Amino acid sequence: MTYSSSMAMGRQQRQINNFGRNQNAVSFRNKDTKLGPISNTIILIVLACLLGLLYLTQVTKTNAFGYKINDLQAQATQLQSEHDDLEVASARLQSLDRVQSSDAAKSLATVTPSGSVQN
Repeated sequence: MTYSSSMAMGRQQRQINNFGRNQNAVSFRNKDTKLGPISNTIILIVLACLLGLLYLTQVTKTNAFGYKINDLQAQATQLQSEHDDLEVASARLQSLDRVQSSDAAKSLATVTPSGSVQN
């Protein structure tokens, strides 16, 4: 390629691109980018999955706390029944002493066995 032919090609290309001397070769346009229906669908599916995972983590935490609460309630029920049993045993043990030291028991006459009945 000779100098003259390369210069001619340069002029032709300038005419094709409509760029003259001392003009910017870069043009800036405001492009409105829009998502297509497939992209919107994929984004909605991903968001639904993220919301599902968030829900599952919260439910799992709630269930874990529920197990702890059930264990503590069972323990409280067991301790309450043990407390009730101890109160009954304490009342039985104290009742013998109260009966012996009461005024009515002191005024009773002592009885000696006279004999036994035989068949």
